[in-house]
Amino acid sequence: MSEPSPVSQRQVPAHAEYAHGNQSGHDASEALGEQVRAAHAAQRPLRITGSGSKAFLGRTVEADEVLDMRAHHGITHYDPVELMVSVRAGTPLAELEAVLAEQHQHLSCEPPHFGANATVGGTLACGLSGPRRPWSGSLRDLVLGTRIISAEGKALRFGGEVMKNVAGYDLSRLMTGAQGTLGAISEVSLKVMPRPAASQSLRLELSLDETLTRLTAWGRTPLPISAASWQAGTLSLRLEGGMRSVEAGVTMLGGESLHAIEAARYWSDLREHQLPFFTTHASHEALWRLSLPLVLNHGDWQAAVSETLGHIDEADLLCDWAGAQRWLYSDAPAERVRQLAHRLGGHAVCYTPGVVSEQDSPLMPLNTINARYHVQLKQQLDPLGILNSGRLYAGL
Repeated sequence: MSEPSPVSQRQVPAHAEYAHGNQSGHDASEALGEQVRAAHAAQRPLRITGSGSKAFLGRTVEADEVLDMRAHHGITHYDPVELMVSVRAGTPLAELEAVLAEQHQHLSCEPPHFGANATVGGTLACGLSGPRRPWSGSLRDLVLGTRIISAEGKALRFGGEVMKNVAGYDLSRLMTGAQGTLGAISEVSLKVMPRPAASQSLRLELSLDETLTRLTAWGRTPLPISAASWQAGTLSLRLEGGMRSVEAGVTMLGGESLHAIEAARYWSDLREHQLPFFTTHASHEALWRLSLPLVLNHGDWQAAVSETLGHIDEADLLCDWAGAQRWLYSDAPAERVRQLAHRLGGHAVCYTPGVVSEQDSPLMPLNTINARYHVQLKQQLDPLGILNSGRLYAGL
């Protein structure tokens, strides 16, 4: 059993703010704003970029000019006692996580990097969360406020630095997952959380049906589960929290206990798509992310798969988020995979570049109502299509 880190015992003085050597970074907001204003005046589209680690998660933006956010970096405000941090968009995510770790804190949804130089702005723009998401909430849930550069080049601020200031129409969280189509994120204030005092990971040999049944039952108990994934007959669990609750959970669940280093590597590799499941599949098979209801009858899953895709090999499926996120390798046409997701009440996103046509999007097509909302938002916030036009869907 892992012992609590001595760092977790350290007391931070009341109302203390953290002083970081590179806290100021570089403020490039004026130069970025001027570039956007010039582009808007000339009606010239811009392609917003960071490190490019998540470029595969959308359509190609048809723009010759790049708005590079990486020069705008640095932590502007960090208060460990108030559990909040404000950081510029071009700051490397790894740098932010290292600063938080010094105070034994973290971003509780453990967002994926998908690249060593991933930036905070790009991470927020894509809105992805890691294995802890069903228990800790999503990246969007951590957003307290944002500063953006509008399509007209204006510096705008939404939300604040504490949860009580987040009221009204929450444009700050709307930016999460919009991939820069509604505004270029220049700074974000995030809620941070203490790292768990104890952590232990387990492995149990179970079928997918038995795994889902047990996870449903365990969800009605106080077990401190913070991650659950299944692949090829093996359920991997992570328990986190107080020492006694984690020890009680391990005793109750049994299974094989993983060494702390092995466990950390597994959950990191799952988050970053570095497990053999993600790195050794045939190149002709596309990787799809299926986001499905948490409580999904296994029989309904099997029937839907059989009728839409036919037989799938167990080695082509990995379930994360206690079954709510399923990674599937398939050479079936995109419309059939999407049909499967729609039938089960979820949606599908293609993570393999070049699988869908250039006119299509890796994202799930919008229904009529949602498409109308997207169009209206784009017309209100970027009527000339200056910022990342067409990144999510054609015409948006």
